[in-house]
Order: sequence, then C-alpha cells, then structure tokens
Amino acid sequence: MIPARRPDNPRLSHTNAAGEAHMVDVSAKAETLRTATAAGNITMSAVAVAAIRDNMIAKGDVLGVARIAGIMAAKRTADLIPLCHQIALSHVDVVLTINDSISGIHAEATAVSTGATGVEMEAIVAVSIALATIYDMAKSVDRSMVIGGVRLLRKSGGKSGEYVAGARGDLAV
Repeated sequence: MIPARRPDNPRLSHTNAAGEAHMVDVSAKAETLRTATAAGNITMSAVAVAAIRDNMIAKGDVLGVARIAGIMAAKRTADLIPLCHQIALSHVDVVLTINDSISGIHAEATAVSTGATGVEMEAIVAVSIALATIYDMAKSVDRSMVIGGVRLLRKSGGKSGEYVAGARGDLAV
C-alpha cells in the first residue's frame, strides 16, 4: 500500500489546517522545466481497427481528431479537475499508434511546461480524452471497445525529481 502522506510532510497537500480541500499554494516553488508522459490503450474488434486504419469511419479521421482532442484537453485540465493549477503549457504531443497485437490503439501523451507545478495531470487527461474520442468516433462499428491501462510513465522536474514507472518498485498495471 502506498502511504497517503509523505514522511517529511504529514499533512495532505490539498487540505488546509482544518482538513478542508483547498488549492495548494505553489508561489514559493521554483520554476523548473517539467515534463510528464502518460499512456493508455483502447481495445476493439479487428473490424474496428481496420476501419480506423483505412479511414472508413463515417465521422472522419479518427486518429487525427483524437490527437487534437487530447491536445485541447491537456490545455483545459484545470477546468476539468478540481484544485489543478492553470498551467502555461510549452508543448503537448499526443501519439496514437494502431497496435494489432492488442487489437486496438495505444495512446501516449507528453506535456511540457516551465513552471512551479508538474504536468502529470495534463498528460493523463490528454491520453484519457484522446482514447474517449476514439471510442466516440468508432462506436458505430464497435460499442464493446475497452479503454484501460491509463497511467503515468515518467515525469521530470520539480523538487521530487525524476519518476519512471517501474523503476522504484511501483506496481505495474
């Protein structure tokens, strides 16, 4: 089990002294280059994969629209997740790859910013919305698609430094 509190800070970061939810004050934190990459998958029938690959979905270019949706979502993360800071993103990259071995599409998003707080949520939101957009656009071919495995792969910058999934004995999903 992962502890909810860090040993050097026994109070949860998103609660005030009275235990009420609040936005973390990052004004004293140093601005550093921060990057985060998240990934996830959507699995579907072989027919749906082929329709996406061949651009035969009635709604249009599934991967192109999903890529733009992921980028737009990253830019709106603070509007979607309570207590997230507005972040000036320097770059967001969403890569969608058809993967026949899983009968689906692998999504990977990287968010970059120079600021006082991390961009992990922006990368995770980008992946999640890109995958949801794929579902929306291809549901006419396959309503049994499954979105899963969305997780942070790596992050850098800030006081906590580098994180790479699996490198510190975290649970692999």
